[in-house]
Amino acid sequence: MTNAGWNLTPSTPRENDGGASNDELDMIALGRRVRFLRKQLGMTLDDLGARVGAAPSQLSLIENGKREPKLTLLQHLAGALGVGLEQLLGAEPPSRRAALEIELERAQRGPLYQSLGLPKVRVSSRLSTEVLESLVGLQHELERRLDEQSATPEEARRANVELRMEMRARNNYYPEIESQAKDLLKAVGHDRGPLSHHVAADIAEHLGFALHYVGDLPHSTRSVTDLKNHRIYLTQGQRSDHDPRSVLLQALGHYVLGHQTPRNYADFLRQRVYTNYFAASLLMPERATVDFLKEAKAAKELAIEDIRDAFAVSYETAAHRFTNLATEHLGITTHFQKVHESGIIHKAYENDGVNFPGDHTGAIEGQAVCRFWTSRAVFEVPDKFRAFNQYTDTAVGTFWCTARTERHSSGEYSLSIGVPYAHVKWFRGRDTTERSQSKCPDPACCRRPPVALSAQWAGNAWPSTRANSHLLAAMPQGAFPGVDETEVYKFLAVHEGR
Repeated sequence: MTNAGWNLTPSTPRENDGGASNDELDMIALGRRVRFLRKQLGMTLDDLGARVGAAPSQLSLIENGKREPKLTLLQHLAGALGVGLEQLLGAEPPSRRAALEIELERAQRGPLYQSLGLPKVRVSSRLSTEVLESLVGLQHELERRLDEQSATPEEARRANVELRMEMRARNNYYPEIESQAKDLLKAVGHDRGPLSHHVAADIAEHLGFALHYVGDLPHSTRSVTDLKNHRIYLTQGQRSDHDPRSVLLQALGHYVLGHQTPRNYADFLRQRVYTNYFAASLLMPERATVDFLKEAKAAKELAIEDIRDAFAVSYETAAHRFTNLATEHLGITTHFQKVHESGIIHKAYENDGVNFPGDHTGAIEGQAVCRFWTSRAVFEVPDKFRAFNQYTDTAVGTFWCTARTERHSSGEYSLSIGVPYAHVKWFRGRDTTERSQSKCPDPACCRRPPVALSAQWAGNAWPSTRANSHLLAAMPQGAFPGVDETEVYKFLAVHEGR
């Protein structure tokens, strides 16, 4: 970490922070390159298939970017097309037309085009280059105008989308953070059971930090770390929204993970996710938690509330931790939602193909969830003591979800974990008879009011809306959005001599 002023750090490019690799195979570009080289040699799909020992239908899927070929087939294709494997996988499109085809295909598979509800244009040799130029140009102009309309929150939304893609690519599992947490727990002699406040303090002491509880912590902070004197200041108040252990462990996480002053909002957001992960991996150690989950899976009794109770954490922390470990250690794909009582998504994660709503940038947060999903239906359930379980049939398959609600200072939220139908056999609550059907993103599903209600009230209702002035506000300035640098420095100056 650095002691430099937060607003003095130059905005320089940052190296890859461990997300999805930039070297991942680009299926659309590969397919167009194969098609270009095949036609350049005057070969049909049948001709190429005979040379590489593959069915023409399989090659057609590869050329259309819908199937990833195995390495052996790639090698055969390179040989049949008279190029090296490196050239076949090269980054540069083979021609201007191929570049346009690739860009149009990517655009049509992106969230902006899908949100428009328009039919896809078949990208083939019959499509003239002029039409390709026009379609790609229109896409660029639409993106530019949408970016202008929402320039204020755009950086935050795009950063969030990029981070969610990274998390999905890694199945929300970060072994390097798990390893650092494991070393710390070993150093303080903690192996099993919930992490007490005493052990959390031992971790701070092991890292050379003294803890100071104060009553005048800057209002915009949860903690303040004094790197010069190795002190961590925490509030004396007991806020129900945040576990005091988590607040301390997150503060330590910035130090252990070697974070520097954030260069931009994306950097700030990534650091926050990593420190949250670090805190969870200490509160719920990987080995102990995986052992617990595997035992529950063997008994077909997986349940988030059992994880919560076993490790003395909040339901939300238990749900987050389940997403960290479920795919890596149990082979279960999953999704998580935190939804406000208004129906708006506050947080979300998925690697199971569920069709979350999204805007043109792919952002999920801030979108309204279908009324028929478990995360909305749970608000109407009178029994708040036990988890609510429901099957939901969607356009992309059937999902089983378990959810419960929790009240925070900003309102009531639902917290839900869901899995595809194929994985429900491992969970307690799979015998639920609750079932619903969601046709979203079809507007007729729940976006439009029922016909009978519309006939009765259309033109006769005029609501007075709540003024969401925060939607028009600029993003807070500074490397740590919303935190007053002067206020923090004054606080540290006052307490340094105490």
